[in-house]
Amino acid sequence: MDALQQLAHWPVDAVSAAVITPDRSPNVATFGDTDRVFSLASVTKLLVAHAVLVAVEEGAIDLDEAAGPPGSTVAHLLAHASGLDFDARDAVAEPGTTRIYSSAGYEVLAETVAAATGIAFADYLREALAEPLGLSATTLDGPAGHGASSNVDDLARFAVELLDPMLISPQTAELARAVQFPGIDGFTPGYGKFRPNDWGLGPELKGTKNPHWTAPEHSPSTFGHFGQAGTFLWVDPERRAAAVVLTDRPFGGWAKPLWSQTNQGILAELGH
Repeated sequence: MDALQQLAHWPVDAVSAAVITPDRSPNVATFGDTDRVFSLASVTKLLVAHAVLVAVEEGAIDLDEAAGPPGSTVAHLLAHASGLDFDARDAVAEPGTTRIYSSAGYEVLAETVAAATGIAFADYLREALAEPLGLSATTLDGPAGHGASSNVDDLARFAVELLDPMLISPQTAELARAVQFPGIDGFTPGYGKFRPNDWGLGPELKGTKNPHWTAPEHSPSTFGHFGQAGTFLWVDPERRAAAVVLTDRPFGGWAKPLWSQTNQGILAELGH
């Protein structure tokens, strides 16, 4: 894919990428060393959220059960609507009233699953998610909000799971990419405040957000996540396509125009 060749000019020491189109042949286009392991930063949350949804499907926990500050549930934590602060377990708002992006909330989620299953969450993520999908390079070695490492090969397989889920039901997958606690405002790190700031059960939803880390032509149903390690993964259900980019340079001013340009180029080559 020609659009991926733009990555050769990014101001980073290392970058790997894949575009995934399950209904086409070939169904994966790549750039760089797709076997190289990178820190995922907040792209970790997509993996963690999916593992939490597996726990829901297994009946270990429930989306409506209490977790986090008083009045908060598992669903609130997944959708950054619990009221917890960004990196501390302090409640700074009432649950369901504002979208406060909270890595601390994902730590609470991991502890909730571990308590319900009797399995350390890093082990649960490996057993419930990584092993069934063949994600042999994916590990959670740090906090559940930002502590995973993986490579493009693994995340391409995970992107296929997000497009065509096998580990969770179609109903749960549809719920996960639907707006949770609609109408509430909040900040997306690095991009400012959105009114509303739509979020699913783990993934950020593009909706009508502008500017955004995806591309202007992405469908409103596009979902995914980016990370402060210069990483992102998006899924566009309307195009039946996904993309993963991993780098070794932290997110900053360099990333915003390049991410959007590259993503726009990918969409142009997809042709619809």
